[in-house]
Amino acid sequence: MPKSILISACLLGEKVRYDGKHLLLEDNIIKQWRKLGVLTSICPEVSGGLTIPRPPAEIQNLPHKSIKVLNILNHDVTDQFLAGAKIALKTCQQQNIRMAILTEGSPSCGSSSVNDGHFSKNKISGEGITTRLLRKNGIKVFNQHQLSQANDFYLQLIANEQEE
Repeated sequence: MPKSILISACLLGEKVRYDGKHLLLEDNIIKQWRKLGVLTSICPEVSGGLTIPRPPAEIQNLPHKSIKVLNILNHDVTDQFLAGAKIALKTCQQQNIRMAILTEGSPSCGSSSVNDGHFSKNKISGEGITTRLLRKNGIKVFNQHQLSQANDFYLQLIANEQEE
């Protein structure tokens, strides 16, 4: 059986983003993975209890170790972000998922950049709450701009599985 891939729900066209929109990713690699039935969709923010739509939120205090996520109304939503990350990790563990495609820039899913914490739309180096937890637990995380590398990694996972 092909390995599963965790993917941000918004990239599959689900309207789960903070603004109630999606970021549908129309790409042949995604279409192939859909055909194979290997995609497991998640929105960690919604899984963690946040609504659609919801006020935008950003990680504060980067790069410090103590994580805090505040929304634009200055409400602390850290617990919801952490809960969603734990649900994503549990999903990966239950389904033996070894890789994820997550939405770049998101305070949950960003893999190389996130907003600066000042709601200025400025990006800084950093990773989202879910990405950090997944990587800490050995799950390879790619963003939607790295599909070619992600596909190479996926094919390697399949090849390794067949050798065993």
